[in-house]
Amino acid sequence: MSVRVIEYFGFGAVYLTGAGVTNMSFGLPDLGFVGLSDMAEHVARIRDAVDLPMLVDADTGFGNALNVRHAVRTLECAGADAIRLENQVMPKKCGHFSGKHHIPTAEMASKIRAVADSHEDEHFQNVALTDVAAVHGIDHAIERGHRLVEAGADILFIEAMEAISDVERLPALFKAPVLINIAIGGKTPVRSRERLERLGYGLVLYANAALQGAVHGMQQALGQLQSEGQREEDPAIVALFGERQRLVKKLMHDELDARYKDVH
Repeated sequence: MSVRVIEYFGFGAVYLTGAGVTNMSFGLPDLGFVGLSDMAEHVARIRDAVDLPMLVDADTGFGNALNVRHAVRTLECAGADAIRLENQVMPKKCGHFSGKHHIPTAEMASKIRAVADSHEDEHFQNVALTDVAAVHGIDHAIERGHRLVEAGADILFIEAMEAISDVERLPALFKAPVLINIAIGGKTPVRSRERLERLGYGLVLYANAALQGAVHGMQQALGQLQSEGQREEDPAIVALFGERQRLVKKLMHDELDARYKDVH
C-alpha cells in the first residue's frame, strides 16, 4: 500500500530498505536480521503493485561475491531494477548507527564486480554504498568510492555524512552519479531536493520517510482511540475508508468479479 501512495504523489522510484522490512515486518532494529528470501518476497509484492523503478537494499549481499551473484539474480527475477550493496562485516548495522565494522576495500570491489557480472537487464543499476566515513574519515570514504566506481558501480552512495561541506563537495569528485540518503533524524544534514540537485547529486533517497510517517499516524489514531474510547473518520487523523479502498484497487476487483460471474 505504501508504494501505491508513493506512486500517487509522483515520485520517480521506490526504495525498498532492509531497515523498513526489518522494522515493520519483524519489529526489530536494522541489525542484519533479514535474509535474501525476505527481501525477494517483498520485491515481488511491490513489483506486482506498481511499475515504478525499484532500488532494493541487498545489505552486504548475504555473503561473499558468489552469494552476491545469487542475490542479484534472485532479486532481479523478483522485479528489482537496481540493488544497493554495502561494505560492512556481517551482521551489518544501519549506516547511521555506531559500532560499525567494514570489510577491506578489495573485498567490497570484488562484490561490486559480481553485481556487474550477474544481472541480465542492461539497464539494471549497480549501487555501491560505503559508510566508512564515520569510522575512518571522509577521505578514506572518497578513496574507497573511487575504487568501487572503478570496479563497476553505476551509482556511488556515501552514507551518513555529517559535515555540510562534505555534502556539498562530493558530487564533483566522481565520474559516476552520486546518491545521497536523507534519513529523517539520521546523521546527514537535511537539504532540499532542489539544492541537492544543484549540487550535482543524481539521486536522493528519503529512506523510511513513509515508515516514520505511518508509525506517527498509527500512534495518533490509536492514542486518541485509547484516550477517548472512539475513533471517527477524521481525515486529519486517519485515511478515509474510501481512500483505503482506492489504494487497494477495490473497484477494479469488483469489476473483475462481475465479469467472471457473467461467464457461463
